[in-house]
Amino acid sequence: MVSRGAHIRRAVLVAATLAWAASAFAQDYPSRPIRIIVPTPAGGPVDVMARVLANALPAALGQSVFIENKPGAGNTIGSRQAAAADPDGYTLMVSAASGLIMSPMIVKNAGYDASSFAPVALIAETPQVLVINPQVPFKSVAELVAYAKQNPGKLNYSTGGIGTLPHLNAELFKSVGGINILHVPYKGGGPSLTAVVAGEVQMTFDTVSTSLQLIQDGKLRALAIVGPKRAPELPDVPAMPELGFPAVTSGAWTALMAPHDTPAAIIARLNSATNAALNSDAMKNALAKLGAQPRGGTPQDLVDHIQREQTKWKPIVETLNLKVD
Repeated sequence: MVSRGAHIRRAVLVAATLAWAASAFAQDYPSRPIRIIVPTPAGGPVDVMARVLANALPAALGQSVFIENKPGAGNTIGSRQAAAADPDGYTLMVSAASGLIMSPMIVKNAGYDASSFAPVALIAETPQVLVINPQVPFKSVAELVAYAKQNPGKLNYSTGGIGTLPHLNAELFKSVGGINILHVPYKGGGPSLTAVVAGEVQMTFDTVSTSLQLIQDGKLRALAIVGPKRAPELPDVPAMPELGFPAVTSGAWTALMAPHDTPAAIIARLNSATNAALNSDAMKNALAKLGAQPRGGTPQDLVDHIQREQTKWKPIVETLNLKVD
């Protein structure tokens, strides 16, 4: 009969062997190209952000990085594949808040949630802006809120669909402001923005990068930046906290994630490489052209960010009873 002490020694030996193997593996990482799954179509904002990162990472990692788009079903197809991949650091995912946080809340049987991944680093954040048709007489958020309170249900706003970030930002704004503005969903952010320009609806929330030219051309009027501070591209437009809405600060952000159980040493290596890439002039310039602000930080910083976002959006999703098959 094997003694209890022998069992303990054997368990300690196995644990030590596994720890040594993991450490040795991490020291050799990466030894081949790395795949980044993007759960959105090629050419979209998340895809472009991922490709900017993929171009910058090889300088720090010494291996090529390639993108594989896996769009569909509200970002859930690619996200499920990334979550189910081997946790060896060779399959990663770049996702936005909509795919990582909101889709699991909204899509029935999404098959994953944020806990299915090991956070690596926050890549960048693109502030949103509250814009209105210039024929609408409001010159400020205060005027808009005052009118909406006196005329509930007479204003409407467009979005690219139910559960998108503009939709949730608008509902958060309504909740904080105590106002009733009707939602008019369109099939995509482009048609949503076009509807405001055409005067079909009065307002929407959109990324600064896609609205900027229309604002400069006088086809849209910007009332507020949905972020903690003003956007460099629109220095005269106040941020929501300046206007008494400190909770309405969620921009469109992207993050680098790995499958759950990826070794901590590999996560640390990827985090260091991502921060180095974000500090490079090439990536700073590329992100600036997208109207995005580099973020970076530690994996724990991303964990905290995700938890704050989940806490913010969960009650909004539940109040709206947002569920799709």
